[in-house]
Amino acid sequence: MKAAVLGGTRGMGRALARRMVERGDWVTVLGRDGEELSRSVADLSARATPGTQVHSAVCDLEKTAQFGPALEAADHAMGGLDVVVVTAAVFATQDKLEDDAALTQKLLTVDFANTIVFCEEARKKLLGKGKGTLCVFSSVAGDRGRKPVVLYGAAKAGLSHYLEGLDHKFRQQGLKTVCVKPGFVRTGMTDGLKAPPFAGEPDEVAAVVLQAIDEGTPVVYVPPIWRLVMTAIKALPRFAMRRVGF
Repeated sequence: MKAAVLGGTRGMGRALARRMVERGDWVTVLGRDGEELSRSVADLSARATPGTQVHSAVCDLEKTAQFGPALEAADHAMGGLDVVVVTAAVFATQDKLEDDAALTQKLLTVDFANTIVFCEEARKKLLGKGKGTLCVFSSVAGDRGRKPVVLYGAAKAGLSHYLEGLDHKFRQQGLKTVCVKPGFVRTGMTDGLKAPPFAGEPDEVAAVVLQAIDEGTPVVYVPPIWRLVMTAIKALPRFAMRRVGF
């Protein structure tokens, strides 16, 4: 499998890229920081099975002009492209977003509009080759409007809706869309936040996501317990949601 991973320099993206190269998949890591990309290539190359290729290309989700060239660079470097993974995103707490309009605009733009623009570039690239898999990390935050994640959840709700529509329209044409919905995972994004009892680890998440990519699973919750958690939360009536703090 030949995969481009946007956000593969850290967190869940890094864990997923590591699992890929360890089993022999070729990977091009996409990220905005050249030094981080170099370190990631070195790390992945050291873990890779013999003959596995690891490459990198600059791609910043805030700079849409980089999207097409980055995917083309990955395609050219590996001699093909089977999978595009998007784990990169912006996160901030609800309190910070309410106090900072510029940060709110950045988060909504990057996590919703620009992510979709990148996915559209990936869709065209993969379908141009006849088939492929687009795996995008959304969030359980998008499953229900909730007090702690009003703005972040709105962006992820829109992204999840887009990915579902994409899957409905293009799966028969050869594009498998995998929407990953992480709950709380211990990464740099969640540093400083109180972890629930069922918080996940990046490597555990990566194992589940890699299986979903292989099988073309349309929606996957990670850790899996979050499917049950969100089923319960979605079943709560609106008056109850106004009273609780989650």
